[in-house]
Amino acid sequence: MKRVSPVLAGLRKKLRLFSIVATSAGFGALALPAPPAAAQSTWPAGLKAEYEVGYNGFNVGSFVFKAEAEQQSYTLTGSANLSMLLGMISWSSDIRSFGSLVQQAPKPAVYAFDARSGSRAASTRVSFEAGSVATVAHSPQMPAKPDAVPVREQHLKGVVDPLSAMMLVTQGASPCDRRIPIFDGYERFDLVLSRKGETRLPEQAGGHSVVAQVCQVRYVPIAGHIPDGDTKFMASNGGIEVVMRPVPGARIYVPYQITIPMPLGSATLVSKRVEVTQGGRKTALLH
Repeated sequence: MKRVSPVLAGLRKKLRLFSIVATSAGFGALALPAPPAAAQSTWPAGLKAEYEVGYNGFNVGSFVFKAEAEQQSYTLTGSANLSMLLGMISWSSDIRSFGSLVQQAPKPAVYAFDARSGSRAASTRVSFEAGSVATVAHSPQMPAKPDAVPVREQHLKGVVDPLSAMMLVTQGASPCDRRIPIFDGYERFDLVLSRKGETRLPEQAGGHSVVAQVCQVRYVPIAGHIPDGDTKFMASNGGIEVVMRPVPGARIYVPYQITIPMPLGSATLVSKRVEVTQGGRKTALLH
């Protein structure tokens, strides 16, 4: 069996932690602004967002997110490709989730995660019933890790998967100020978002600027994780931020930039293009 050096193994684990937090923090914060009393906000029929992944100022990959929503259901997909150290470390994943919308809140049905790193591949399938995890399947089946915090039955109630988290609708005027309970098939964790402030972003047309909301994000591990140095670093990381920008005419916020300090440097996701389809009209934002 081909052995993996501790350095490469550690970097791969950091990539996984980065992927979990980035996906859930950015798209878990995707939200509708609070509607007027006489109006009811609905999700756009389609959304596609393309992001560039950076590490210490270097481009190391890409992430593409797509969402389709009907009156009572949604389908979400994500695709990530990362490469570091001149290709010595490569990591790619495909994520899918679908479920129903009940009063604009997500009720996930199935979550699928497929990942590849070098010659290795792994997949995870999670099914949900009535807001709780019903089944979990991994391929290949991994032995239980004795140093991991056990996942109990109570941890699997009232949770969503990392992609369905994006459908959670804020009840306030800010896309921040929320706590999102997430289970990804391995770990049960919360993301706690709080409003940090505002920033102005250049608008693509006419030179006008747009006011974006800045959310601070806290990763709170609950179960399924190994309480080692990487997990403790991420849990105590006070520098995780997501900048949420409104899409004109679409009544929705989308992530513009996600920043995650890492043990050696900083990782970012920066929006390159966002397309929103609503009421037969397509809005495109280029950055």
